[in-house]
Amino acid sequence: MKVIDRYHMDYPAFGSRQIAHEFGISRGRARRLMRNMGISAISPSPRTSTPRAGHAIYPYLLRNVAITGPNHVWSTDITFIPMACGFVYLTAVIDWHSRYVLSWRLSNTLDRGFCIEALESALSSGFKPEIFNTDQGSQYTSADFINVLKHHNIQISMDGRGRALDNAFIERLWRTVKYEEIYLNHYDSVWELEDRLTAWFDFYCNRRRHSALNYRCPAELFFGSVVAEKESLQRA
Repeated sequence: MKVIDRYHMDYPAFGSRQIAHEFGISRGRARRLMRNMGISAISPSPRTSTPRAGHAIYPYLLRNVAITGPNHVWSTDITFIPMACGFVYLTAVIDWHSRYVLSWRLSNTLDRGFCIEALESALSSGFKPEIFNTDQGSQYTSADFINVLKHHNIQISMDGRGRALDNAFIERLWRTVKYEEIYLNHYDSVWELEDRLTAWFDFYCNRRRHSALNYRCPAELFFGSVVAEKESLQRA
């Protein structure tokens, strides 16, 4: 699973057929491992992350939409983290404009609870987005998750089936955290992983300068833009 995870980061369009061939395993085993990890090819295909019967599906609202500033669009996703013994899942909430990570949580299951915790933690910051984007996984189509967004009057957007590129900013975050932290280290416990991720996300948000952001760090763009917007409204 560790090797497949890294292979998926390098070749995200490859599905179970290519992975089975690459590693000399049956396609059934490749599918099972990918399902356990919560990953699937980015090309349109049956997904491991699917809504449950009766869960609501919302349209994708962001095609050809220009992101105008912080808190215009937030999104979330789940990724697999290999451990010394077993694995855990990581979820995060990110602001598209600034790449600022508002919250993150770890879990040893794909239950919706830790996704809701991450969402509520992000909203407790005092900010909220106009639009919140997710995939169509059962964690995000559940009534419990949807109701939090509705309570805050946030527009709901969901990726098209098999289109991870619709949520590209958080996919880039996963690639960055894995290549700069996860793949370079060995974690004996979830507590050790949590400590390391706390330090890494602090670095990522407050000190890591991004070429795509004109070599500013996410916090500088997120909070700087928010302050500038408030001052402009006050002058008006």
